[in-house]
Amino acid sequence: MAAEHTDDIRTGGRGGTGGTEGPAGSVPMDAHAQDTDPKDPGPQHTDSNDTDPKIAAAVAAAEAAGPQSGETVRIDSWIWSVRLVKTRSMGATACRGGHVRVNGERVKPAHSLRVGDEVRVRQEGWERIVVVKRLIRKRVGAPVAAQCYVDNSPPPPPREAVAPAGIRDRGTGRPTKRDRRELERLRGMPGGSPEGH
Repeated sequence: MAAEHTDDIRTGGRGGTGGTEGPAGSVPMDAHAQDTDPKDPGPQHTDSNDTDPKIAAAVAAAEAAGPQSGETVRIDSWIWSVRLVKTRSMGATACRGGHVRVNGERVKPAHSLRVGDEVRVRQEGWERIVVVKRLIRKRVGAPVAAQCYVDNSPPPPPREAVAPAGIRDRGTGRPTKRDRRELERLRGMPGGSPEGH
């Protein structure tokens, strides 16, 4: 009896000789689970680019569109490639007009761009602020373009809700004199006289 008691003390009071039978068998499993390395993140450490095939394909396409070693990328070409402007000539015109800044300075269309540069493009009352992540020379789709920069732009200004003034239904014929006066009054033109004059 005393020998059995000492055996229970040595095995942690699990009862029995091996400690693998009955409901006490779960204790060694828990103890084994605690022996695992807490620093090992397990399967959760996968990169987000590897999990989403669309993003991985976008990154691969962006790298394929990049310059060869030793080649530089012009600013007008890059802002067109990442879809900040619609055409390359619009990018060059924006540079010449002072609407494009790199690291706070106005640049010419042929300015060489580097990774990490901050690019500001002002267009239609809104300024796009991006930081260059990848250099590319060819125009790519929007998902690929988004992988080439970090967008720090403020939200775009809200579009003003403008009521369509002067739209007539089809088939109603030419506007009458009264209709024209109302249209001119709505548009704020000087010829619009108040009703009854």
